[in-house]
Amino acid sequence: MERWKNSCAVVTGASAGIGAAITKELLKADLQVIGLARRVDRMEQLRSSLPSSLQSRLHVIKCDVADIESVNEAFDWIEEHLGGVDILINNAGVHVKGQLLTMNINDVEKTLQTNVMGMVYCARRAFNSMKTRNVNGHLILVNSIVGHNIFNMEPGTMPFINIYAMSKQATVAMTEVLRQEFREYQTNIKVTSISPGLVNTDLPPEEYKTLPRLQSEDVAMAVLYCLSTPPHVQVHELIIKPVGEAF
Repeated sequence: MERWKNSCAVVTGASAGIGAAITKELLKADLQVIGLARRVDRMEQLRSSLPSSLQSRLHVIKCDVADIESVNEAFDWIEEHLGGVDILINNAGVHVKGQLLTMNINDVEKTLQTNVMGMVYCARRAFNSMKTRNVNGHLILVNSIVGHNIFNMEPGTMPFINIYAMSKQATVAMTEVLRQEFREYQTNIKVTSISPGLVNTDLPPEEYKTLPRLQSEDVAMAVLYCLSTPPHVQVHELIIKPVGEAF
């Protein structure tokens, strides 16, 4: 991680869970971290929990990644005040429980807008920043195990994954599309998809709380591993599961 010292890393969905854990680990690694989140109060609580030596390295920006104007305003501020983006952790995501056939269509659209278009908006701005400054940066897309395998519920159990699984399978495709485009634009920008199994956050439904789970810090350490690879090494896809996971 030494080569990233004092670099600028953007973390979306940084106010809680995996995003908060990634933010803390990047700060410990001596990076400047820009935390994007809708809940600024949670970000300020996170900042106040940090050692005083790290607090000044965390920059908090209110941002809804589903809103392109909000994303543009955030990245404009970053470029004006910090020079640009070296690392993007596309972590923000939502899951609304329900069935695809009957749930509120606004929740379906919200999930796609956040989980897919939010990643696209941020990836485009990060790429432009890296390309303009000739920076060999790194984009990390926080995916999910359901991006690779939609587990089959027992008969008689209503599935609730709905559009969320489709949004995460789109992330798998996005990773390869970005890899090919980065290559053809003659850059050495890396892209990595990290797909955790069940993680102990607010996202999984209550009935899953008794199953084996990863901690948010486990995913954060996976991010640091991918970032710490040599310049010629790209971890394209990393799947991590808790021991004993059934999926």
